Amino acid sequence: MRHNAAILELGPDDAALLRCGLESARMYFRTRPPVAAASRGVYIYRAGRAVEDWDSSPPCAAEVFRCMGKAARAALRAIARHLRLRSDVFDHLLDDTPLPANEVSSSVLVATYSHASLPNGKGAIGGGKAAASGEVEKGLLTLVSSDNPGLQVCDPNGRWYLADSSSAPGDLLLITGKALSHTTAGLRPAAFYRAASESSLGTNGGGRTSLAFRLMPQGNAILDCSPVAAAGHVIPHSYVPISVSQFMDDLSAVEEVMCNQPDTTYVVRNNLNKEPSLRSVLSDPLSGAFLEDAMLVSCGHSFGGLMLRRVLDSSRCTVCNAEIDAASLIPNLALRAAAAAVKHEDDRRLFHNSALRKRRKEMGDHTDPTRRSNRENGETTADDGLHRAVQYPFAVNEKVVIKGNRRTPEKFVGKEAIITSQCLNGWYLLKIIGSGENVRLQYRSLQKILNCQSIEDRCASQPIQHSS
Repeated sequence: MRHNAAILELGPDDAALLRCGLESARMYFRTRPPVAAASRGVYIYRAGRAVEDWDSSPPCAAEVFRCMGKAARAALRAIARHLRLRSDVFDHLLDDTPLPANEVSSSVLVATYSHASLPNGKGAIGGGKAAASGEVEKGLLTLVSSDNPGLQVCDPNGRWYLADSSSAPGDLLLITGKALSHTTAGLRPAAFYRAASESSLGTNGGGRTSLAFRLMPQGNAILDCSPVAAAGHVIPHSYVPISVSQFMDDLSAVEEVMCNQPDTTYVVRNNLNKEPSLRSVLSDPLSGAFLEDAMLVSCGHSFGGLMLRRVLDSSRCTVCNAEIDAASLIPNLALRAAAAAVKHEDDRRLFHNSALRKRRKEMGDHTDPTRRSNRENGETTADDGLHRAVQYPFAVNEKVVIKGNRRTPEKFVGKEAIITSQCLNGWYLLKIIGSGENVRLQYRSLQKILNCQSIEDRCASQPIQHSS
């Protein structure tokens, strides 16, 4: 709870399955041909992915994926209950279980094998760039099972400890991620972790095999903190609703800036596709808040918010790894002014968009009856320049029927539901009447409940009108 990491003990059947999966993964990597050594002992399994003829996965990969996925969902529900939320409040972010046909899971199972002869420069989970200050998981949470301890987690005081030192091969190490941190408005911060060196472990060089299940949200889902606010928690202004795809892109941009280079120097990549956005530069990478309290440290870099606290606790810069003197901090007034200006612009744009949507809604209420009747069944696009925006006709607590589209699961088509909340870009969160299931659908797949017989009779009695 304090370190954002925990050890989970599974039942005897699931623990035996994980031990079998670890042993099969070890044998899989040991029996690979020499040409596969370039992969450095990493295999990624994703449920629903089409398997090529040349591709082969470790035995028990599908069974381990289902077992760890079930444990990850149970842990996510436990975290929700701890925050005084419904246990299924995060279910709309996850894949359907079981997966529909021809659909690939967002979550992945990463099998890794590291030998003492390999350079200790790989990332802690699934490879990647090494970072002296540790890595952070992007998804909701990660469960790791290994046959030897080897993962260090950073505590709130900036000290690293071996998190899985007391875990058995059938146990799981839970690590929280950035997506969960944003969805809970920072109440469950993301954990920093790194791979421990062989010298600190004191192993005999036999290597380490691990299975890591990364519970990832769907790419078209929305990370929204409204359930957390409804539970009585205070939500900072920086935690605004954002799509998962945009959230992951912003994290990738921040990683390009914060990731240490091999010579531990700060290098700006001359690549327009990888340059960070202005928002990411002027925001704290840990909390997402604007750097209105930016301080200039002795090495020349600036920090604010939670990252400044981490730098002061460790007395070392997270960018250039230089030692920091806490007594030499200077307020960075220029960076503070820039962050305040961008924040003010965001607030102004947010207010402008809200006022514009309200004005369009008021103007839409005065449309002619023909357009109003068409709007009740979906989107309405007017021919004049005043109503070119798509109208979203449904409201919260409204009763609708799911007419479905090609992406709607068949089990929901034709069902009646109640709209519980409205998301961005015309998406709605609904509760199925009768079963109580929650589903997230777009407005195009919904229809208001009307007297269908009277509508058909009225349409049949009216002749088709032609206008010039």
